[in-house]
Amino acid sequence: MSGVWVFKNGVVRLVDGVEAMDGGRQGSGGRRKVLVHTASNEIITSYAVLERKLSSLGWERYYDDPDLLQFHKRSTVHLISLPMDFNRFKSMHMYDIVVKTKNSFEVREMMM
Repeated sequence: MSGVWVFKNGVVRLVDGVEAMDGGRQGSGGRRKVLVHTASNEIITSYAVLERKLSSLGWERYYDDPDLLQFHKRSTVHLISLPMDFNRFKSMHMYDIVVKTKNSFEVREMMM
């Protein structure tokens, strides 16, 4: 795993090179990362779309924390936690989904 460790707001996280050079924002150099549902080749453009795809894979929505959008799959210990605002959905959230859903999603770089 390569990248840069970034300390921001009391939290340390590993970010990839493009995100690190851009200060943690997407869109550096006219490129941005997008989450793609591999079976349909559909780009995830909203949480409504993401929730439909995760539900079809057996993930259930949790409503415990009003500040987070959370999903859990009963057959695993995994919990996907996302910011409520889709505009704050970053590549670290995308990679978390990719790892926890095994071959159902991938992160791609798109030209803007």
